[in-house]
Amino acid sequence: MVLLHFKQGDDRQFLFEAPGAECVDAIVRDVVAVNNLQLRILHLVQECGQLLEYGPIKSKEEQEQEEEEEDEGNSTGASSSSSRKERGPFYKKDPSGRRTGEACDPNVGETLKRTLSDAETSVSKDQVLYKVPLSSFFLKEMIQNIKGAVMICYPQGLPRHDPVQQQLTGTFEGKYASMETLNSATAQLWWAGKELMRDKRLADYVGKNDKTKIIAKLQERGRGAPMREPPVDAETQKAMMSWYYKRQQEEKTLKENTDDSYTNSEWANPQALKAHFHGTSNIRFR
Repeated sequence: MVLLHFKQGDDRQFLFEAPGAECVDAIVRDVVAVNNLQLRILHLVQECGQLLEYGPIKSKEEQEQEEEEEDEGNSTGASSSSSRKERGPFYKKDPSGRRTGEACDPNVGETLKRTLSDAETSVSKDQVLYKVPLSSFFLKEMIQNIKGAVMICYPQGLPRHDPVQQQLTGTFEGKYASMETLNSATAQLWWAGKELMRDKRLADYVGKNDKTKIIAKLQERGRGAPMREPPVDAETQKAMMSWYYKRQQEEKTLKENTDDSYTNSEWANPQALKAHFHGTSNIRFR
């Protein structure tokens, strides 16, 4: 199996295995599915963290209604009806005002926390270091695990407008914070600065050795070639810049140092070796 290392960003990488004899078109479709599922899980982890702490998202109507009631309360000096609304035992007000504040039982929420932690670990770039490839089947299982944990926390279900509910049902139409999802029909696979044509086999580009490892990238059609990989990673670049800066400071200090008192030292005397062998090194003239 050829090992493809996909770098869609510094913090988002994954491995994918494919036989060299497989068509590039099939590989692109499978890899796009893995890419989109990885984004979906990362978004679920982020939104579920907020869900655990502050409850479901309010609808636009609820937000507008609360804003109107708050404005009326400020103008009349009376407390609004939203502040007198009955709250659950685990209510925690959302500072942003986007969520209802009706969090689930913290003890029950531990199950969801563990599930989210496992899901985040499974799609992190650390899996590249451990040489663990991803598959769409495995990632779909992780989403089902998250769905089950959410149902335990909220057995009554989440509102349709909540991002977590939309992600679990596959109806989410927004954009992710990191990048947009890719389309399997228009995505392009790039390696070594060139596009891999869909009608060819992977072996036509990487050879017949199935133990080959390549670094590839996905790109939407029409965006041109993706950026080339830098010669060194960010951490090495920082270390090199720090070393060169330190050297510059040392050279600057040496240039500014005009002290010549060292010329009176024994080691600076050009006749010291000759005097040592002649036995006259301890002679002092007055």
